[in-house]
Amino acid sequence: MRAKLAWACTLAFSGIAAAQSPAPPGHKPEMPANCAVCHKPADANLRGFFENAAFKSGSIQLDLGTATEIMRFDPKTIRVIDAGVDKPALHLRDVRKRREARVEYVVTDGVKSVTTISFKGPIKIAPEKLASFTDIDNLVAQGPEKGAYTLIDSRPPPLFMEASIPTAINLPFGAFDKNLAKLPADKAKLLVFFCQGVTCMLSPNSLSRAEAMGYTNVRVYREGWPEWTQKRYSVTTAAFVKQAYLDKGIPHILLDARAAGEARQTGFLPGAVEMPAERVKAALASFPEKKLKAPILVYDAGGGEAVNVANEIVAAGYEKVVVVGGGLEGWKAAGHALATGEPATKVAYAPKPRAGSIAVAEFNRIARERPADALILDVRNGEETKDGVIPGSLLVPEEEILARLAEIPADKLIVAFCPTGVRAEMAYHKLKDKGYKKVAFLHAEIDVEADGKYEIAVN
Repeated sequence: MRAKLAWACTLAFSGIAAAQSPAPPGHKPEMPANCAVCHKPADANLRGFFENAAFKSGSIQLDLGTATEIMRFDPKTIRVIDAGVDKPALHLRDVRKRREARVEYVVTDGVKSVTTISFKGPIKIAPEKLASFTDIDNLVAQGPEKGAYTLIDSRPPPLFMEASIPTAINLPFGAFDKNLAKLPADKAKLLVFFCQGVTCMLSPNSLSRAEAMGYTNVRVYREGWPEWTQKRYSVTTAAFVKQAYLDKGIPHILLDARAAGEARQTGFLPGAVEMPAERVKAALASFPEKKLKAPILVYDAGGGEAVNVANEIVAAGYEKVVVVGGGLEGWKAAGHALATGEPATKVAYAPKPRAGSIAVAEFNRIARERPADALILDVRNGEETKDGVIPGSLLVPEEEILARLAEIPADKLIVAFCPTGVRAEMAYHKLKDKGYKKVAFLHAEIDVEADGKYEIAVN
């Protein structure tokens, strides 16, 4: 058994009106909005990001951008294609989350069942048209004037604003013809396009458009944004930091890279941690685990300290390290207020929980007290429950939920759980889609014993 750990999230249900009966589901998109730049909807097809495959319930979870789709699949008949190669159904267990996927399905009695799921492979581009990480790194080090290049981020504006490669401009492929003025007049000048990685078509399509216009020295950095952010820092603006991270409360780490004492004397960005370069090495021990991929934002007052600090953090193996362009002066120029007093000196980070997840402490309370307005929903299958069940819980296997909605009260808080949290999250989305207002799930591993006692381990 693993030791019990505290779950760092809370989920508030106060003020939510009880639903007397499930409402009809709303219309779902057929793909995320960004996918529509290159793809068109097709009958009995969905495109999105693969989240999970639960073999015990025969369910696949697909992220459609603004909605989640849970579909059935039969391991004996499903066709799995990865980069054009047929794979056994068990390959789904090895597919990383967030892979781009296209799903073909059939509908039987109102239930979607996957017949084929295809994962994109690397886009094929002629070798002479490719630019490597080393190429881009060297160009960025020189700068656009000395390096005589234009580096172009082909991704949509929201992704560019979040962070991009230093010196890049944004010319989204979806609005290519509306932004031709951003291209250099000299058609022999080096153009390098990049986007969201080896499976992304935005930069290859941009290359084709530029060549059709007569540009003769065009390349694609195919590995693009995912590779760059693993090896180097990226850049954003003070405006984005304010609007996204601070105003919306998105968890992050904000570092003031100026010399010790400057933040106290002249003010600092709200929530910033004083982190001059000489402190970084020792401070890394208090940074969050790398696997959390916490956004790390660094700024200075224009003296180059932020780049030095960012480089040291990247060298330590952290991704998503971003230098705030304009730094302190950019922040003040935008009219944003500075914090005063003593800045923090230690890094603290609490990741944002998955939507719908419930705190372990709250799950424990419900299991212990069995309040009249809450119900624990056990979505394991019958074989799994032979070792034990939590007293007072309702057993409805995840794959049977849609057929057994009448058994699941709509006027109570429903808290789903399974051994790993995968099927519990699927159950959560199914109930939300059917109009249940008060639903949550345990995003953790749980082991239930014969006497009904259990232990929870948070990964």
